[in-house]
Amino acid sequence: MEQSNEKKRKIQLIVKILLAAAALGVSAFLLKGDVWTFWTWWLLAAVMGFAAMPVTGSLFWRFEDKGWIFSKVLAVAATGFITWFLVSIKLVPFTGITCAAVTVICAVLCFLLLKKESKEKIECFPVEKISLVYWEELIFFLAFLLWTYVAGFHPAAYGTEKFMDYGFMEAMMRSTVLPARDLWYSEGTINYYYGGQYFAVFLTKLTGSRVEVTYNLMRTFVAAFAFVLPFSLVRQMTVDMQGKKVYGWKKRLPSITGFIAGLAVSIAGNMHYVVYAQIIPLIQKLKGQEVDSYWFPDATRYIGFNPDVPDKTIHEFPCYSFVLGDLHAHVVNIMFVLLLLGLLYAWMQKVRNTTPSVEKLGAKKFWMQQLLMPHILAAAMLLGMFHWTNYWDFVIYYVVTGGTVLFMNIICLKGDIKRIIAVTAAQAVEIFAVATVIILPFTLQFTTMVQGVRLAQNHSLPHQLLILWGLPTILTLVFVISLIVGKLKRLNHKSLYRLMKAIRTPDLFAVIMGLCAIGLVAIPELVYVRDIYENRNARANTMFKLTYQAYIMFGMTMVYVIFRQLFVNRKKILKAVGVIGLALLLWTCGYFGKSVDSWFGQVLDPSQYKGLNATAFLETDYAEDVGAIRWLKENIEGSPVVLEANGDSYSEYERVSAMTGLPTVMGWYVHEWLWRNDVADLNAKADEIETIYTSTNAAEVQMLVEKYDISYIFVGSCEREKYADLNNEVLQSLGEIVYQDPDYETYIVKIE
Repeated sequence: MEQSNEKKRKIQLIVKILLAAAALGVSAFLLKGDVWTFWTWWLLAAVMGFAAMPVTGSLFWRFEDKGWIFSKVLAVAATGFITWFLVSIKLVPFTGITCAAVTVICAVLCFLLLKKESKEKIECFPVEKISLVYWEELIFFLAFLLWTYVAGFHPAAYGTEKFMDYGFMEAMMRSTVLPARDLWYSEGTINYYYGGQYFAVFLTKLTGSRVEVTYNLMRTFVAAFAFVLPFSLVRQMTVDMQGKKVYGWKKRLPSITGFIAGLAVSIAGNMHYVVYAQIIPLIQKLKGQEVDSYWFPDATRYIGFNPDVPDKTIHEFPCYSFVLGDLHAHVVNIMFVLLLLGLLYAWMQKVRNTTPSVEKLGAKKFWMQQLLMPHILAAAMLLGMFHWTNYWDFVIYYVVTGGTVLFMNIICLKGDIKRIIAVTAAQAVEIFAVATVIILPFTLQFTTMVQGVRLAQNHSLPHQLLILWGLPTILTLVFVISLIVGKLKRLNHKSLYRLMKAIRTPDLFAVIMGLCAIGLVAIPELVYVRDIYENRNARANTMFKLTYQAYIMFGMTMVYVIFRQLFVNRKKILKAVGVIGLALLLWTCGYFGKSVDSWFGQVLDPSQYKGLNATAFLETDYAEDVGAIRWLKENIEGSPVVLEANGDSYSEYERVSAMTGLPTVMGWYVHEWLWRNDVADLNAKADEIETIYTSTNAAEVQMLVEKYDISYIFVGSCEREKYADLNNEVLQSLGEIVYQDPDYETYIVKIE
């Protein structure tokens, strides 16, 4: 028997080695020259995660993998945030050496913690679950590879928000201080929650990579985590639900459930795809009618667009974001909000069976215990970081965290209302205070874009809400109602405390996520946050940012609920609900294929792979300007002001500042309107930029050049197009022509 098992283990080991080798080989074949940067980032995540395991393992002690996958994100968050904090308070410069030094120091501290844990015989590594670690690493690698490969078919940092996202990265790459100078407002610094782009730059500087490649690599990095983190969390929830006495094929259920959760969060679309891309076209085809075309962004632009009404809204989700390729705040923060959700569940696991008592511990020890919980403090720090990475997520997950804390206090404090209120209030204040203090270097320099909250004047049509969020809402409500009814039937003495205590930890966490998600969908129907888009898009930003997080929590809740309905509940009607839910959820995964085919083209043909260089499009789309842009990037150090023509947001204007990170006087109009809310100032700058390019009065031009401290003036395709009265003679008289394109009329003047 022993020999047979040993032989089986050897075969499994060989298979694993072959699979790993195959994965490496396939990545080299598909990614070509980009594979070295890809491997560097994957290895960096592995090394940083390994170094962080003494911390992660203690936080995720009850996870089978000890939080192995979460350790990667925790390491990036901790080292990146500490570096940013030190740079922001001007203790160190923002350089690659600083990034590396902070990372090494954090690794050393983790090693010292490991020695302490070893003496106390605390095992923070998943030594008994090496096979699980292997499969998680393989899943992460393959998800990272999949998204990186398809990104190489449309790598251009051009269109939608890409100029802004890429430009932020270039600006920070140039800067040794933070916040960096605003590339589209040379008189100020970046007034936006730029944390997401910062982390991309942090990893770029840490690895010595090129931002042209890492712009795309960062978004595929996040996409990989958007698959593997839900896998780990929902898998663990399923393990906890099953208990230890599991045999046969049911042992594989947690991994299957986790895998589907990864699909639900990062690959799936919504039911809009099923209805409008599948069912309606099929009906039209059967009737002999002309089949409606389907463009994958339709799933994110439904309310206000079909039917066409003034109340335009946005309701995006991760798969759409990963395909589109914007490295925006809400995208990068996905991996951090998933880390927070994992932390909250790990905390629930830890404290579930504790009963803190003032009488036994004494008042001082009791309150020390309640206020110094590592999970709560870590959650508070992440929430503080959200101010800077995506402020909307701070508000959302402060509520999610508060709800989790309240529910667990009801259980742990045995329904003692006064003590529950006191402890919950104290922890809420603590979380808010810690979150506020650690992010002060950002908030003290940040001017909010929020103009208040107002009751919603418009509302979504019922069938629209049903199509977009009906499936997860119905599954969640059926689960919550059946769970509560089932537990209450078994209780002799009914109370909120006894009900909560009767609900198992994974069930309770699914309830929290599901109800919070439903709340996030409901809020835009009641109120909205006022901003500059109030005229025709009043609810757009509110619905966008709230329902995006609802989608993430719904994805994990749905999969867990389906598992519960299919394999735990015995009622046939609930099993039927689970089967229907699973079928519809898997059907929405077809959105991935539809969107990839529409956006990236022939991805099944590796020869069509273009590479990850986000600026390669300049050669074709900006042939007149590419030489001058390359010259600026290669020859100009620091952040001197380079004047270029300003234009509307989402236009071809600001290609120079975006591609080089060099600040211009004023960039995309609507973006700066949102960030600064000073239309008069922006209009004045636009007029004065035009004056510089067109005036025949050299003295006037010189005065404006000095006013804005302009070091270089760029004259290219956009400038010639916008300013018909372009005065080359005056411009060239201001200084030396340091670049003249040999084939086009593009030139750069260095101001003397």
